[in-house]
Order: sequence, then C-alpha cells, then structure tokens
Amino acid sequence: MTASQLDKKFDDNHSDVLQYFDLSSIKKPNHTSKKLDIDMPVWMINSLKKEAKQIGTTVQVVIKMWLAQRLADKTTI
Repeated sequence: MTASQLDKKFDDNHSDVLQYFDLSSIKKPNHTSKKLDIDMPVWMINSLKKEAKQIGTTVQVVIKMWLAQRLADKTTI
C-alpha cells in the first residue's frame, strides 16, 4: 500500500488504518524508567496518600504529576 492510499483511507474514514502498521515495536520517546528511593517525613507521606485517594490514583502517580508540572514550569521561566 502506498502512502497516498493510506492517507486516502484515513481521510475517508473507511477503515482503521492502524491495522496497516506493525505496532509490536513501538516505543514511547523518553519513556525509559529508573527506580528512585526517597525518604520522606511521615506527615508528607500521609498527605500524599490523602491526595491520591481524593483524586482516585496512587501516590506514585501524584508524585510524578507534581514533579512533571514543576519541571515543565521550570523550563518555561
């Protein structure tokens, strides 16, 4: 299938074009992970747990979201 044929299928919304791609080797950029151990005061851990419960997620996700926001703010200064 040529690129123009694929474009036409996509533009005409006739079929799911993902079936024409090999998705087995897809990798998200900057998505490698490395473990980090960090010690925190108990009050901070309790606050994080409370926040995580309030928004329906895990403490790890809260920490990642907050750090990502802070780092993004830092790069725009």
